[in-house]
Amino acid sequence: MQRNFLLLIINPGSTSTKIALYDNEKPVLNEVIRHSSLEISSFKSIIDQFSYRKELILKILNDNGFSIKQLSAVIGRGGLLKPLRGGTYKVNEVMLEELIKSERGQHASNLGGILAYSIARQSDIPAFVVDPPVVDEVEEIAKVTGLQGIEKQIFFHALNQKAIARKAAKEIGKSYEEANLIVAHIGGGISVGVHKNGRVIDVNNALDGDGPFSPERTGSLPVGSLIDLCFSGTYSFQELRKRIVGRGGLVSYLDTNDARKVSEMIAQGNKKAELIYKAMAYQVSKEIGAASVVLRGEVDAIAITGGIAYDSQFTDWIKASVEFLGQVLIYPGEDEMLALAEGGLRVLKGEEEALDYGKAFIRRDT
Repeated sequence: MQRNFLLLIINPGSTSTKIALYDNEKPVLNEVIRHSSLEISSFKSIIDQFSYRKELILKILNDNGFSIKQLSAVIGRGGLLKPLRGGTYKVNEVMLEELIKSERGQHASNLGGILAYSIARQSDIPAFVVDPPVVDEVEEIAKVTGLQGIEKQIFFHALNQKAIARKAAKEIGKSYEEANLIVAHIGGGISVGVHKNGRVIDVNNALDGDGPFSPERTGSLPVGSLIDLCFSGTYSFQELRKRIVGRGGLVSYLDTNDARKVSEMIAQGNKKAELIYKAMAYQVSKEIGAASVVLRGEVDAIAITGGIAYDSQFTDWIKASVEFLGQVLIYPGEDEMLALAEGGLRVLKGEEEALDYGKAFIRRDT
């Protein structure tokens, strides 16, 4: 008889804290706690928000008739830790200290593991984080850029990429650990990951000017022209950074980061919108093609996910270009809460072991 596990999922964002309760894979509670800019601005740092957010989480549980004594585990969103391999990590003292210090950056996700650990400790149950955004399984050859002193950095949608890859592997009748997959996450940022035997061995940096352009990011740019722009005197450092991440991509060309609005423009006969939107699909397709070379053409499936995957016109453009490489599977949207729950469940059910953060770094020199 299958045992039931009640899991508390905590996903802190800059202006909200998403929480959910899962009875195994079944959601029994979903809440989004909104934080006003006035409330957030009263704290000196993100870590200082810990007690404030914890109290709100416990209140939601209590108001809905749940006690932490009913929980089997607490799973938090992973934060900015050292580069590590993918998997489910038990929150230990080493991880906790690094999250509190936030030496790798102040980000709301750092609170995920801290909140999970604190709540779990009250009931003597495990606390986990799953596939943090710093997952780095990329092979060294893929990090060489062509300029000594600049190495490719790894930032991508690790949690959703891994969850979708597992789903795709299951759909084609393979385990994730034996499948060769390409996953394209298409949202505010775009990442195209090469999944080989359970590891993401190559992926573009979805945050910082690498790969396809996205609704609000430039992706790769001609370096010479970018250097000219840097020294033109037109932009400050911060302004140029904002143009690359935030005001690039669709925003730069069409003054919107909403793909639905772009589709409306196209339907109304806007030829520029059609060209730019098709160009984004073209660049994603090229990135998928390059990813297939990493797998030497042995592609079991290509999975397309993220918010823009809801747009069948956009995914059809990509499919027309890449389906000769392998089966194309569409998984619109993303479900970080379920992905976190599934990561915790795999450990609780004995399907995989929880990793020890202190022993699982990919690169100890970073």
